[in-house]
Amino acid sequence: MTMKTTIMTGILGLAGVAHFSRPALFDSIVPPQLGNPRFWTYASGIAELGCAGLMANAGTRRLGGAASAALMVGVFPANIYTVVKHWDDPRGRAIALARLPLQIPLIWASAAIAADTD
Repeated sequence: MTMKTTIMTGILGLAGVAHFSRPALFDSIVPPQLGNPRFWTYASGIAELGCAGLMANAGTRRLGGAASAALMVGVFPANIYTVVKHWDDPRGRAIALARLPLQIPLIWASAAIAADTD
């Protein structure tokens, strides 16, 4: 497993565990239009753990990379919602805005793993 795959597997694995150990933190960034935040918190945690597991296995690594890239794109609206939610709080807004570009390298790394260019 390359360093990129190891890092992505670790990020997704830790994030997945965090969804279950600190769910309220993740509930708070679920856009209200989606309904029950705890459902989405747990569903995204399961998805992150699943992607990490797929990437950790050489036989399913490319599928894991593709699934991870799709997941990173899929959760992006929550990051935008967080910016909007914290717009009137300068510190919260700055943190939320700083997170937005961090999705790009995560998507890129996942896509590279999927393309087997990792």
